[in-house]
Amino acid sequence: MKALLLENIHPAAVAYLEGRGYDVELRAGSLSEQELIDSLPGVSLLGIRSNTTVTPRVFDEAPDLLAVGCFCIGTNQVALAAASERGIGVFNAPYSNTRSVVELVIGEIIALARRLPEKIQRMHDGVWDKSAKGSHEVRGRTLGIIGYGNIGTQLSTVAEALGMRVVFYDIADRPAHGNARRMRTMAELLEVADVVSLHIDGRPGNAGFFGPAEFAAMKPRSLFINASRGMVVDYEPLREHLLSGHIAGAAIDVFPSEPKAQGDAFESALRGIENVILTPHIGGSTQEAQEEIGWFVAEKLARFAQEGSTALSVNLPDVQPGAVVPGTRLGFLHRNLPGVLAELNAAFASAGDNVIGQLLSTRDDLGYVVTDAAEALTTEAVETLRASEHCVWVRTF
Repeated sequence: MKALLLENIHPAAVAYLEGRGYDVELRAGSLSEQELIDSLPGVSLLGIRSNTTVTPRVFDEAPDLLAVGCFCIGTNQVALAAASERGIGVFNAPYSNTRSVVELVIGEIIALARRLPEKIQRMHDGVWDKSAKGSHEVRGRTLGIIGYGNIGTQLSTVAEALGMRVVFYDIADRPAHGNARRMRTMAELLEVADVVSLHIDGRPGNAGFFGPAEFAAMKPRSLFINASRGMVVDYEPLREHLLSGHIAGAAIDVFPSEPKAQGDAFESALRGIENVILTPHIGGSTQEAQEEIGWFVAEKLARFAQEGSTALSVNLPDVQPGAVVPGTRLGFLHRNLPGVLAELNAAFASAGDNVIGQLLSTRDDLGYVVTDAAEALTTEAVETLRASEHCVWVRTF
């Protein structure tokens, strides 16, 4: 069994997978489509972060691949529909780096409010600039959070602890934490927020989500932060509003196009502007977060491949069986149509095999059944299931 982990995934993932019997290859950088295809023969588990794109062509050329682990929050770098069609599980870490992102954003709010980026640069340039001009406390200021999910809600709680007022906007019906207030529209939020922080996902419909109209609607001398996805923001109008002084500062951690490897050149329209913090997509890059992500995603990958569990898969039906019991376990991923479960159980009955336990779940066009039985199904029975027009795959664990 072989696993390929890219983009400097934490050693905790290597240790976990090796402990489950995998031969693990760890690489520092991301791979292009063709490089990925050339590297995947014999690989059953692939681990990536945000800079590796897994296309339908990659799936077509990787017959040994069982699952992809995104050692990050986002999964928009993976062709999820193509993965589902081929029965390849995709897993991520939706919670593991939440605190790290929140702490970075809180630090950026304080740094921008105190105009620390330009103060620091002037000190390095040998200029003593002791002045309170443009420098403010964050206490009493209003933080506007756009996207009130795992990160947005924890940011809300921590910001209130600093004495900030919090307003939020989300298209989903999310309960307010603490004294935070929901805004009915994003326009209402932009009108009152002294700091605007984006925490939305990278689904295609969110491309260009925040652009010229939104920057123009922001409160004069407010601050802007994006630690979500680079493609959701148009940075050219942000540059214009920063240079005009309408927006007093910005902190950007994510960009529409990011360098593929350490040391590569970085270009941005926001370089060289005062009171702008630019960081290289490090929101979740703390040792604590990366270790947790490494263990969390590696465990999901190994349990899927070795036990049939699809717990927290982003694309397959959710079935969470316990440890493999004495006897045999069979996983059957199939088209979600009537009569398939009866077809499966008929195979066990015809083989005279006693079913001990069975779990079924469906999701969109797919159904997934995990069956524990007293004895292994005969080769003939397994091949009958595999030949079914409804079958995506059959595996024993």
